[in-house]
Amino acid sequence: MDNCDYQRVHIDSWLLFCVIFLVGIGVTMNYSASAVFSEERFGDSYYFLKRTLIFSLIGFSVMTVGIRLSYWRYKNFVYFILAGALFLVAAVFIPGLGRTISGANRWVQVGPVTFQPSEAAKVAMIIFLAYSLEKKSKRIKSFTVGFMPHVLFMSVVAASILYQRDFGSAATIAAITWVMMFVAGVRIPYLLGMFFGLLPMAYMLISGSEYRKQRILAFLNPWSDQYGSGFQMIQSFVAFNEGGWFGLGLGQGQQKLFFLPEAHTDFIFSVIGEELGLLGVGFVIALFGFFCYRGFKISLDAPDLFGRYLAVGCTLLIGLEALLNMGVVMGLLPTKGLTLPFISYGGSSLVVSLLAVGILLNISTYKRVDNAW
Repeated sequence: MDNCDYQRVHIDSWLLFCVIFLVGIGVTMNYSASAVFSEERFGDSYYFLKRTLIFSLIGFSVMTVGIRLSYWRYKNFVYFILAGALFLVAAVFIPGLGRTISGANRWVQVGPVTFQPSEAAKVAMIIFLAYSLEKKSKRIKSFTVGFMPHVLFMSVVAASILYQRDFGSAATIAAITWVMMFVAGVRIPYLLGMFFGLLPMAYMLISGSEYRKQRILAFLNPWSDQYGSGFQMIQSFVAFNEGGWFGLGLGQGQQKLFFLPEAHTDFIFSVIGEELGLLGVGFVIALFGFFCYRGFKISLDAPDLFGRYLAVGCTLLIGLEALLNMGVVMGLLPTKGLTLPFISYGGSSLVVSLLAVGILLNISTYKRVDNAW
């Protein structure tokens, strides 16, 4: 920040209110989607509601820390942050720490606390990329300096996550890396080469995995296996159809009653469609659109390149996952297992998302003045 001209301003209140609204919707819809399931499995209809409130409290506490910590201080610890995230990603395979759920090694459990390291790896990767892209800004057009090192780091992190059978998170990290390099000014031919080079890799990963092939087939024609791989997608369609324009009313949805699997996690957007209708769906989409608008505006106003790239990465982390989740639930994309930020049940996702918001809000307090760059 020493070589930048900036002025201190108040945090972006519009972004803060937008996030609070989204978390409020998440708490409400989590209870609506999970109450019957919680009663059936745990004997407590408030089981997931109580956990969601605890995660929200932790998340807002982390967000407050992110707001108060000047974003440029992350430069001093960037390699420690990245190394710590990679260690956590590897820890899922350590006996006694790693926990396997539905055949996937994605979680680390310490006592009663279970978290997903790939969520932390996303933020660590964004911080590293912002730092490295700024540091190499004068040679960003170089293949060996501006392009290859970032692709190699992304490949290491993505491969580690792929080994956990988490294709969605690995694809998200690859997409964020691509966009951040594009914003930094990496040459377009290199980026196009990366894009077309990843396509055959994605094909091999899908064709070499039976469950991924089933997801693609279910996406193309869910009715070909309507009681198997296509069941979840068909039930999601039914939920949106039943909701109509105005919905059946909060808590009145039927698909969450053991028809729609993962109703309170990956497919909570379907519950919103059934209970709040097209108007509720449109409102949630508008909130995420507004979040992205404010996030990119913060990036444009940032006083230095590090803040600019960091804001772009944090905005993409939320916006891209929201876009992918909603696309999956509405049948526009194959099932990937990504949560809807701020709304789906999941402590790791909520806490990390609110940390990203805290970083964004801190960047918003530093406003670039004329001729700063």
